[in-house]
Amino acid sequence: MGFFSRLTGGIDERRVLAALSTVQEPELGGDLVSRKMIKDVVIRGDRIGFAIELTTPACPLKDQIRDECLAAIARDLGVPAERVDISFTAQVRPRGGLLDKSAVPGVSHVIAVSAGKGGVGKSTVAVNLAVALAGEGARVGLLDADIYGPSIPLMLGVRGQQPEGTVLADGQQAMVPIDAHGIKLISVGFLVDERQPVIWRGPMVSQLLRQFLYQVAWAPLDYLIIDMPPGTGDIALTLTQSLQNVGLTGAVSVTTPQAVATADVVKSMEMFRKVDVPLLGIIENMAYFVAPDTGARYDIFGSGGAARLAGQLNVPLLGQIPLGMAIRESGDAGQPAVIDARADAYGDAFREIARRLAARVSVMEYA
Repeated sequence: MGFFSRLTGGIDERRVLAALSTVQEPELGGDLVSRKMIKDVVIRGDRIGFAIELTTPACPLKDQIRDECLAAIARDLGVPAERVDISFTAQVRPRGGLLDKSAVPGVSHVIAVSAGKGGVGKSTVAVNLAVALAGEGARVGLLDADIYGPSIPLMLGVRGQQPEGTVLADGQQAMVPIDAHGIKLISVGFLVDERQPVIWRGPMVSQLLRQFLYQVAWAPLDYLIIDMPPGTGDIALTLTQSLQNVGLTGAVSVTTPQAVATADVVKSMEMFRKVDVPLLGIIENMAYFVAPDTGARYDIFGSGGAARLAGQLNVPLLGQIPLGMAIRESGDAGQPAVIDARADAYGDAFREIARRLAARVSVMEYA
């Protein structure tokens, strides 16, 4: 539907746009009108309606933008908030601006979730970020590249399933990813007996990763989250170089607060920097524990490590996730914390981090 309006009481589309041109996009800068974010202005009777096109459905400042639009309409046009109908749409801009030029066909952004060492909850973070982004309305895929420890099928409750085959538009054979909790998922755990170890060298792992990128029917996706193997060894470096060659949007590192974990994160993030992969931010997992009986907070693994590291590397701290049994229980049950009622407090933390991550990607592409 194009722009149109019906003149009513002296208010027309021009005046509505003039009022909304005073509202600034809080992260990207510039006003909403000049950024072409205001769509489908309609004036009917005593009501005004329009849509705001966001840069991501997971926009963390959606409510602020709505409130400032309502205030501008009331101030400049005298129309109260109860007579203004605002809807939201989202257009995730592909890396570089052209979806048909994206390295992974039909995928706007590829984001690596990494960790300098094992045991910090990297896979749990990757799963919950993916499901949280999908819950905001984004089209999301999750690629389990942790070849030697593919735990994601368990965390999403899809153990034992096998992807079916299909034929892509170009005639190539491809796998159909498994659907789980609103996301598309592929993992080596679907292809091998989970009781058997995966004893593969680097070249075989790289070949499998390329198959997971190019021979899986991902499209269309706004975000493809990749759960990386931990550490900075040969496998992780080989995968990072392969991902850089296919247009990796950026990398997120997961750590816990203690010094031994943050020291390893520095090595992991420097690995990405050496192959020119942007650093999107740091997530601190198991940041603190809140006693359910007293509400007292305990910094079991220390405090402030991720914040210091973020300052040292000049990247944002995207958020902190508390330590809690509910996260472990939800993962074991195949119900990620962001959709498990038993883990509401933890789900809120994951959702807020997902919004900040989406905003960070948008700023990189639109600024």
